[in-house]
Amino acid sequence: MLSSAVRLRDGSDDALERLASEVGETKDPLDAIALADRRPEAFPHPGSGHTVALWESLATVAATSLTAARAIEPHLDAGAILDEARRAGHAVPAVPDRSTWGVFAAEGPGARLTADHHDPGVRLSGEKPWCSLADRLSHALVTAWDTETTRRLYAVELGQANHVTVRRASWAARGLADVPSGPVGFDGSAATAVGPSGWYLKRPGFAWGGMGVAAIWFGGAVGVARRLTAGGREPDQVALMHVGAVDATLWAARAVLAEAAARIDDGRAGGAQGAVLALRVRRVVAAAAEDVLERVAHATGPAPLALEEEHARRVADLQLYVRQEHAERDAAALGRVLLPNGVTRPPW
Repeated sequence: MLSSAVRLRDGSDDALERLASEVGETKDPLDAIALADRRPEAFPHPGSGHTVALWESLATVAATSLTAARAIEPHLDAGAILDEARRAGHAVPAVPDRSTWGVFAAEGPGARLTADHHDPGVRLSGEKPWCSLADRLSHALVTAWDTETTRRLYAVELGQANHVTVRRASWAARGLADVPSGPVGFDGSAATAVGPSGWYLKRPGFAWGGMGVAAIWFGGAVGVARRLTAGGREPDQVALMHVGAVDATLWAARAVLAEAAARIDDGRAGGAQGAVLALRVRRVVAAAAEDVLERVAHATGPAPLALEEEHARRVADLQLYVRQEHAERDAAALGRVLLPNGVTRPPW
C-alpha cells in the first residue's frame, strides 16, 4: 500500500497515515477543524521543540485535501498566537470549548479597520478584507489600526448580532471553493487586545507561521505530483524525466523545510533571522510547487485536468493557495534585506 503521509524526515509513521485517512473522511472545513482539535498531539505549536512534526502533519493534511489544510491552518495559528502572547506575559482572552478560529490580518484598498480604546473596552469599526470562513467561525484574531500608523491584534467573537456583518464574497475562483474569503464589516464590535501595538508582526511566531503555510504548499505539491505515477502506463523517457525532475524539486523543498524547523526549535529563527528564513523558505517552496504544477501538466496532458475531478481540484486549489506568496515582490523583499543601505556584497 502506498503511503499517504508526507514526511520531512526519514522513517515511517503510522500516526501520520491515520491522520491522512481521517482527513480523507472529512466532508466540511469545520470537520477538519474538529479533527485538529481531537488530535492535538499531531499539531504541536511551532517553536515547541516539535516544529517538524507539526509541519509533517500540515503537509500530510494538504496532500490529501488543501481545503482541510486551509481551514485548519489559521485555527491552529490562532491557538499558537494566543499561547505565544500568554508566554510573553500578555493578557489573553479565554478560549471557549469547541470554538473555531480564524486569523484576519490582510489589508486591502478601500478597506480599513480601526480600534477605539475606551472604558470599559475596545470597539472595532470598519471593514476587513479576505476573511476566510467568517460566516462559519465563532471567533477570530483580527488586526486593526490603533493609531494612524500602527496596528494591533484583537480577539473578537464573530457572532455579535448587529455588530459583525459578513459580506457576500465575490468568489469567482475554482480553487478552494469551500473556503471563500470575503470582507467582514465591524460596527462597534467588542474586542480584546492581544499583545501591545505592533506585537503581532514583530513576534517570532509571525515568521514561523508563514513557514508553516509553506509546509502546506509542499504537501499540496506532493498531492499533485502523485498523479505522475497514477496513470497505469509504463513511463516513457519523457515521463521518466518529469518524474526525476519533480523528485529533485520536492527533495530540495523538503530539505529546506526540515532545516528551517530545526532552526526554529534550536533558537536560530528569532527576530531578523526568522524574517529572512521565512522569505527564503517560502520562495523555495512556492517555486517548487509551481514547478510541480507545470511538470505534471506537461507529463499528463489535458485529460486529468478535464476528466478527473479530484486532480483538477488539487491543481486549482494549489494554484490559488500558493499565491499567498508574493512571487517577485517577495524575492525583491529578500534581496532588500540581504543588501541593505547600498551594500553590494552578497551574503553567500
